[in-house]
Amino acid sequence: MTELQVDTDPAEVGLDPARLERLDRRLARFVDEGRLPGFLVTVSRAGRLAHVGRYGHRDVERGLPVEPGTRWRIYSMTKPVTSVAAMSLYEEGAFQLTDPISTWLPEFADTRVYVAGSAQKPVTAPLMEPIRVWHLLSHTAGLTYGFHHAHPVDAMYRAAGFEWGSPPGADSAEVCRQWAAIPLVFQPGSEWNYGVSTDVLGRLVEVLAGKPLDEVFAERVLGPLGMTETSFGLRPDDDPDSLARLYAAVPATTGTTFAPLDAMGEAALSKPAFLSGGGGLVSTAADYLRFVECLRRGGSHDGGRVLGSRTVAHMVRNHLPGNQDLETFGRPLFAETPLRGVGFGLGFSMVLDPARYGVVSSVGDYSWGGAASTAFYVDPIEDLTVTFYTQLLPSSTLPIRNFLRQLVNQALV
Repeated sequence: MTELQVDTDPAEVGLDPARLERLDRRLARFVDEGRLPGFLVTVSRAGRLAHVGRYGHRDVERGLPVEPGTRWRIYSMTKPVTSVAAMSLYEEGAFQLTDPISTWLPEFADTRVYVAGSAQKPVTAPLMEPIRVWHLLSHTAGLTYGFHHAHPVDAMYRAAGFEWGSPPGADSAEVCRQWAAIPLVFQPGSEWNYGVSTDVLGRLVEVLAGKPLDEVFAERVLGPLGMTETSFGLRPDDDPDSLARLYAAVPATTGTTFAPLDAMGEAALSKPAFLSGGGGLVSTAADYLRFVECLRRGGSHDGGRVLGSRTVAHMVRNHLPGNQDLETFGRPLFAETPLRGVGFGLGFSMVLDPARYGVVSSVGDYSWGGAASTAFYVDPIEDLTVTFYTQLLPSSTLPIRNFLRQLVNQALV
């Protein structure tokens, strides 16, 4: 098992240890109030792990505590891994960011675009421009999620079996064929909408590399970075008890509480048919920290390089037209980040305007999170990486991402 060992005194890297304890205290209060089952948080600066906090349970009903080796469903924190794998192919000249994806996924050549009508009788129009690779990376392709419940096309996804999962037995090729037959929410490149774009990107990566996504990840990301505890579902030799139990938020008179969500959670107990580039990985805190540190260091970690530094820099700048934020260019719905003052690049959101964002943060701090309330961010100005793990759906239940920034930044001295 990869160790999760603090390797520096916080004061050595400009963090006040007493102030850092406020982070654990505030997060522990969520647990004590019955609003979170448990958590694990890491804070690193200049590549040194300065703080690990953990509290509560990975399985409340069985009394199993959160441990350094606990495995977490990271859901959409899979997306940056897929984006990095895709950009490693880009660095080899496998595609241009402006290439139409129908070159390799011909089912998307004739996808229609929703204009009016209901989910049962939509009025559609042809594509005015093709879906391009950068549209997938930046969530501007017009694809969506069934769980949004915000648009007739979302209802069409749910009717096809795509809400919080996919139809049983369907692999990545099959789900892409089904999505291509459903209209887009808007013309590619005209808006931002969080959806299955990174799953389609995962399929594109499979076609370009000529092998399944788990093999591509092993070869291009996980292997070079020494990430031995990250996989699509648990592997046969993994301890099932190491996987944290999944919980759903339940509204209560005393504030939000939670209940086990085993039917959905059990999907991660084994490798699925559909290797979801948008949300399929389980990982440990130590493993995913290697990935986040690789980003902070410009594409390499511990001797393994996966991307060039210029490529990483390109991915973490705002790609929305006119440097707009998600609130003005996006749609007002669930995402893994607040939308005000925040832009989106190739697989990451980034803070454009801390004042508009409303949280003490740095311009250019980039991040993403997962549906079960996991999160990470990298602050290039302060040379910080922060990761957070729990298992509570949906991630909009508690404003944990804002608390992370305000409580880590107040500890910087």
